Parts: sequence; C-alpha cells; structure tokens
Amino acid sequence: MTASQHMIKANGLRFRAMVDGPAAGDMVILLHGFPEGAESWSKQVDALAHAGFLAVAPDLRGYGLSDAPEGVENYSIDHLADDVRFIINAFGRSAAHVVGHDWGAMVAWYFAGRNPEMTKTLTALSVPHPAALAAASRGDEDQQARSRYVGLFLMEGKAEEVLADDDYRRLRSMFSLGPNPDAVPRGLIDHFTRSVSRPGRLTAALNYYRANLVAGGGAWETPIRIGPIKMPTALLWGDQDPALGRTAAEATAQHVEGEYRFEVLEGAGHWLQFERPAEVSLALTNAAK
Repeated sequence: MTASQHMIKANGLRFRAMVDGPAAGDMVILLHGFPEGAESWSKQVDALAHAGFLAVAPDLRGYGLSDAPEGVENYSIDHLADDVRFIINAFGRSAAHVVGHDWGAMVAWYFAGRNPEMTKTLTALSVPHPAALAAASRGDEDQQARSRYVGLFLMEGKAEEVLADDDYRRLRSMFSLGPNPDAVPRGLIDHFTRSVSRPGRLTAALNYYRANLVAGGGAWETPIRIGPIKMPTALLWGDQDPALGRTAAEATAQHVEGEYRFEVLEGAGHWLQFERPAEVSLALTNAAK
C-alpha cells in the first residue's frame, strides 16, 4: 500500500496527513515529535494499513505542510490536544487508537487523560507519563543531566541561532545521538531540516517547549496535569535513550490504572520508529487489535 496525502481542516487550522488503510478500519492516529514530521511514521503507517487499520499520521501544527500560527500561546498543550480531537472527528470518528513519540507522546498522554472516551488505546514511545517525567526532572540527577538541553530550547532567539548555525548542524546532529547514529535516513533528515528552516517554522517547533515547560533550579517544570490513565496503555522505551532515563520510565506504571505494558527495547535510543521499525509496528498493531 502507498499512503495518500490529505489536507484536513481541524480546530480552525489546516493539517496535512499521511493516510493509508481501509476506510472502515479502526483509526490509529500517530503523533510525531521534535524536530520531525509525519514521515517519521512511514513504516508504521504501512504496517497498520496492511493489518486492516486506518492509519493517520498528521504533520502537527507548526510542522510540514500544516499551518503554523504565530505566538507561543498557540502551542499550549490544550491547543495541541484539541487538534487531535478535531482530526479524529474530521475522519468521522468519535474515538481512535492514539500513538505518540517525543512531543507527540506528551500530547498523546494529555489527550488520553482529558479525553478517555475518545481514546481506545494509548501507546507512548520514549516519553513517560508527564507526572513521572516531571518528578524525575526535579529529583533524579540522571534525568536532570539528560534534560539539560531544554534550557537552551526555552531561550527565545538564542535557541534558533544555535540550532540554525552552520546549516542546522546541531539540529541535524540530534538524529545521530544514541547507539544507532545511522538509523534515520540522511534524506529524511534533510527533509525535516528543510521543513523547519522555513520562516517561523523552527520557532513554531520550539514553542512546544516554551508553551508547556518552565525552567528553574536546574530542572524544568510543566503545568501539564492529568489524572490516572485508565484505558489499555503501553510505553515503549529504549534503554539507551540519551534524553529520557529509566527512573521516569519505570515510574510510569504508578500513573496508569488500566491494563499496562512497559516494553524495554534493549540497545535502542530515542528514534524508535527507525531503530526498531518492525518491533514498533508489531507493538502498535497488537495494541489496536
């Protein structure tokens, strides 16, 4: 199967999405992270479509061919979660299986906590429950060290300057961090870099951090508050992830009341869709069955 490109009107914005699979199949919405786009999920979209699901991977607001409203306030977690709700509705659905990686996972956690009736299952890649991650950021030295880069991202203007310097060298290098530096194809890194290099787009991507995180005391805090997660939930985490440590990953179980599965991908880093595409695809199809 080959994914088709759809332009969707949702929450007052236009979103571009990769879509594949039977129209009557259960919907699986896949939310990408920073600094990526819908193409992060290409292999998973194909696998889900072959398994009989309607797979929808949008460019989130600020990314790719989706709209990028100006202003930090337009990237608050409430707006991001509303985008998910309206995209699901745009496909004529009242609920979907929700999957997210990196910032997409943060949005997925929040969406599931706020909209349990719309979340059939939840699968988060790399990012633990927000409360577990915030606690680790405050009290775990290992996580504090891993999260140090967030301080730069919160600096308006400075972060853009540093990340864009020398043809976006530092931004490109993010995809090579961890144990599998060649997992993300160079052509795709170029595509993501060209996308965020357009006027205002890097700032839009960084606004995810600025609207939802606050630095202080060598750590960061977040106003994101959700209660226990009650639907079937899975967390896939690479034990060599340079940004997200074991403390928060293991503590996530304390915040899930529904059926829960914690899958450790040994030897994997942060870019799980690329480092372990078959394992991630299998986990997603099994979760949605």
